[in-house]
Amino acid sequence: MDSLQDGAVRVEALAGLSRFRRELYECLTLRADALFELMDAVLCTDGPVTSLPELSLSGVHRRGHGAMYDALAQGHINVSRLRMALAGLRLPRGTDGQLSIALDVTPWPRPDAECSPERLHCHRPCRCDGMRQTIPGWPYQVAAALGGGRSSWTGPLDAVRL
Repeated sequence: MDSLQDGAVRVEALAGLSRFRRELYECLTLRADALFELMDAVLCTDGPVTSLPELSLSGVHRRGHGAMYDALAQGHINVSRLRMALAGLRLPRGTDGQLSIALDVTPWPRPDAECSPERLHCHRPCRCDGMRQTIPGWPYQVAAALGGGRSSWTGPLDAVRL
């Protein structure tokens, strides 16, 4: 009986993932196929990604690097629709069934991008001279629903640049 229930849970999880991937694809406007394969390449590449051409060599990215650059230059994501797709996902809950939501402000350091618009000084221990407590960049606020127990899985709720 347990293996039958486990199989049903797996089928339901796979169906949910399939629905989300379909909705994610619908959030992409121009060059959707290439952008979707690029997202798959980011998720499926082992280890850190060090360059864009490296992503185009991933097995799940079937197009050449030219298509990838074209997708990044011309493609867009309908952010409102993506937020709605994420809002429709089942959120992790604690053992008591309650939601635990965490907020974090994380900087994206860009110290050498002097022409980048709207950079702020983000609090961060600097690796340079040790004296500066801020570094130019963009602060992002991330909200996530935390899973219960010993799991490190979270459900992203929103991320906005401050």
